[in-house]
Amino acid sequence: MYLQVVGLLLAFVIACFAWIKRRYQFWKERSVAYIEPRFPYGNFATLGKVEHIAPITQRHYDHFRQLNVPYGGVFMLTSPLLYIFDTKLIKTLLVKDFHYFPNRGVYFNERDDPLSAHMFAIEGQKWRTLRAKLSPTFTSGRIKMTLPLVMEVCQRFCEHVHHSLQTSAEVEVHDLLSRYTIDVIGACAFGIECNSFRDPDNEFRRYGKIAFDKLRHSPLVVYLMKAFRKHANALGMKQLHDDVSSFFMRVVKDTVEYREREQIVRNDFMDLLLKLKNTGRLESGGEEIGRITFEEIAAQAFIFFTAGYDTSSTAMSYTLYELALNPNAQEKARQCVKETLQKYDGKLTYEAVSDMSYLEQCINETLRKHPPVAILERNADKDYQLPDTGLVLRRGQKIMIPIFAMHHDPSHFPEPELYRPERFSPEEVARRDPYCYLPFGEGPRICIGMRFGSIQAKVGLASLLNRFRFSVCDRTQIPVQYSRTNFILGPANGVRLRVEEL
Repeated sequence: MYLQVVGLLLAFVIACFAWIKRRYQFWKERSVAYIEPRFPYGNFATLGKVEHIAPITQRHYDHFRQLNVPYGGVFMLTSPLLYIFDTKLIKTLLVKDFHYFPNRGVYFNERDDPLSAHMFAIEGQKWRTLRAKLSPTFTSGRIKMTLPLVMEVCQRFCEHVHHSLQTSAEVEVHDLLSRYTIDVIGACAFGIECNSFRDPDNEFRRYGKIAFDKLRHSPLVVYLMKAFRKHANALGMKQLHDDVSSFFMRVVKDTVEYREREQIVRNDFMDLLLKLKNTGRLESGGEEIGRITFEEIAAQAFIFFTAGYDTSSTAMSYTLYELALNPNAQEKARQCVKETLQKYDGKLTYEAVSDMSYLEQCINETLRKHPPVAILERNADKDYQLPDTGLVLRRGQKIMIPIFAMHHDPSHFPEPELYRPERFSPEEVARRDPYCYLPFGEGPRICIGMRFGSIQAKVGLASLLNRFRFSVCDRTQIPVQYSRTNFILGPANGVRLRVEEL
């Protein structure tokens, strides 16, 4: 009996070894250039434990670009993954043939973890329907209506910086800017005054930090959940911590009930969601778009919070960091702000913010050097043959576009480590392939909140540059180190700068 058990175990180990060895021949059998994997992590052994995915994909990208290939194969654990490098092919996959790659392959569990079923994650017809309903809520006109709320927060923000400088000229700007974005989103998405400047440990900020900095699962487990979503759903696996989920569900429920009971109208994001819930229309007598459920309201409010909180504060922090390192660019940006304000009678209106072209170039250059999302992922929804090749991607197979690496490719952006906002002048943009710069994605799944995030960042940065000067100090980390655990390309140790009131 003992020998039989040993024999069975040995046979099982041999079978597993043979399967893994055959699996790692996947790209070789299809004549695709690939990087030799190592069991059990494939080509991502350091992910989350040692470093962020950005430098890993940068090394992979450098390897394949030396081979001058339009795509290349790697392995995440034992799953084959195809990098796409050629910009024409990227355009085809994200736009022209989008219907073959409509899903990100993000894990969500609508039954056990309803907040995870937001628009960034959901798939198929459900995503298409929800996107159609929510797209009108992010038009320029509707974002313009929220600007007074953003300006209120911005005024409190600048006053807080002013008072902080009475005790110390050195400021951790990432922490400060995360308070600014928390308050903006609290006001615009929930109609709540968070007061993060007076109370930096308020509930919104506390649970936001848990959601981003204390992940429920390791990157390896998250990948397994994504790869085997049906099994993970059946096991009731969740992505969010229960206390985070309970907090946001409670806040949304209280907000909805209060507004409906008191008939409160604030012209913010929550107002629009409530109109869709109750009438299926964004305007009285307007076109019927279709109703949404309370759970859909909660999930969209949550992704509005998570997507806007960390990405915007991180992008703004890196912009101030780069401007501190490049004082000439900072002075040019400040001059742009002051001249524009003078043109608009000193008022930071929607039109004034939209007119600050050099400030926008600075933000775009920051998003090139430090894109908050370092990669784009898509899953094949059905079998697809890559154009002009014999390579067929089977349904469920993942492709990845290494945004961070492409943004640092000298063939796209000469001297990529230099911070040069002039790269985004209209003349230079017109000469460059648009598909080598993708900080918000592209195609039908481009970031729906892109305009709002841009306005939030420009209002905050314009206000700061108009009142303060930023420079490096002894505690400024140069170069900035990226967090290894956060999905967003955030700074591991904050961003410390010297701030001087003008």
